[in-house]
Amino acid sequence: MSATTVVLDELAERRTTYHEAEVVVVGAGVFGCAVAHALADQGRSVILLERWMKEPNRIVGELMQPGGVNSLRKLGLGDCIEGIDSVQCDGFSVFFHGQNVQMPYPRIDGVLDGKANGTTNGSANHIETKTAPRPQGRSFHHGRFITRLRQACLKHPNISVFETEAMNTIKGEHNPEILGVETRTVNPATGDKEPDCFFGQLTIIADGYASRFRKQFITQVPVVRSKFYALELIDCQLPSPGYGHVVIGAASPVLLYQIGSRETRVLVDVPEKLPEAAPANGGVRGYMAKVVLPALPASVQPSFRAALEKDSKIPPSMPNSWLPPTKQSVPGLVILGDAMNMRHPLTGGGMTVALNDVVLLRELLSPQKIPDLGDSAAVGRAMSAFHWRRKRLTAIINVLAMALYALFAARGAELAKLQRGCFAYFERGHTRDPMGLLGGLIPDPLVLGYHFFSVAFLAIWLDWRRVGLWVWNTPLLLWNAFWILWTASRVFLPVMYRELLV
Repeated sequence: MSATTVVLDELAERRTTYHEAEVVVVGAGVFGCAVAHALADQGRSVILLERWMKEPNRIVGELMQPGGVNSLRKLGLGDCIEGIDSVQCDGFSVFFHGQNVQMPYPRIDGVLDGKANGTTNGSANHIETKTAPRPQGRSFHHGRFITRLRQACLKHPNISVFETEAMNTIKGEHNPEILGVETRTVNPATGDKEPDCFFGQLTIIADGYASRFRKQFITQVPVVRSKFYALELIDCQLPSPGYGHVVIGAASPVLLYQIGSRETRVLVDVPEKLPEAAPANGGVRGYMAKVVLPALPASVQPSFRAALEKDSKIPPSMPNSWLPPTKQSVPGLVILGDAMNMRHPLTGGGMTVALNDVVLLRELLSPQKIPDLGDSAAVGRAMSAFHWRRKRLTAIINVLAMALYALFAARGAELAKLQRGCFAYFERGHTRDPMGLLGGLIPDPLVLGYHFFSVAFLAIWLDWRRVGLWVWNTPLLLWNAFWILWTASRVFLPVMYRELLV
């Protein structure tokens, strides 16, 4: 028996018998599994805790942009999207009141060798080439993907996985350092939940959008303005197979993408206090039947109607949240993933952010840079660097998600003008950079700012043409232009400031 095997056995025994490891990860979702596997690959001893190890059934986390696929492969977890009936996604098709623009992901040099995904080893060329392979996203059943990630962790010799419910953190008696977590574990003999404890030099909280721990350590509260209500369509005839679909025509946007060879997910955004979804109008189901259904492409309507009429229940829903990232300074603890940072899921950027974060974190916490994770000062410096370096990509994805949602769910004259300007911008062929930004392929915030305000100026031009370019209309034209620019700035700049500069 080699010395390495002995060490691994000793570490495994400490994890299983004494519940001690270098790292304790709370939450075996996308981020939790990925970060546990990444740190274990570096030789760290890792404990992964999950409240419920059965296959989850969620309606989001089913569309991974090309940047996320690239990061997943960098982490050695690319096989997790294979063998689960996943579907390749080549881009998005946007429907605007019956008109359609198809927008593929651009071929960009360096995308598939790690030079354009927003991590630490390069930046995008921004020049589309015919020789570079075209990036592809993937869509799938969320639960199947999570199960594959968990299986990878269960097989890893440096990871011990426990099904237990984390309840609270364990603090040091004489300092504020977090030493681990208190949990409740089901006793298989009695079926009762019994107190338990797990200890680590570093505790990573990744317990998702409804985090139990967030409010203890982060003052920022998620902002929720709408919910996604979901249906699963069977044998839906999508107008553009292999593409995600965004439909603008109802009161709020609708997102469709295939998640299996026969299944298509449809997510209907319903803002809070939407009049069309009020009880007097039939509630959410009434809104779907009376407003959403007629706005969908004709080929989609039969399967949508069949899914809606399958039963009389309100479809499952998820809140659409915005939670800007927060600097953290608690010794021994970091809160990451959706517990720390969220954006509207309209653009499908959540998993790309999570996996890119893991790639960056793997570098900053590597044993070569921080041999001892009990060195709170060194970990604190690494997390400070992480907070700023991740913004180059995550700020783009987060701002784009919130800005596009504001435009696609336009409620007001100026926002409606910007909405028309956005679609006209795509119609004119300006899709390469926007799709590169959306796909997590171009980590350049200036490119996002350039295109967003180009949309605003096109909206102004379209409004001027509608009003009439006559001398006597000049005061009205300038007044309208001011309000369109003001509205664009109000949508874009506060979110960009909070995501990029704070």
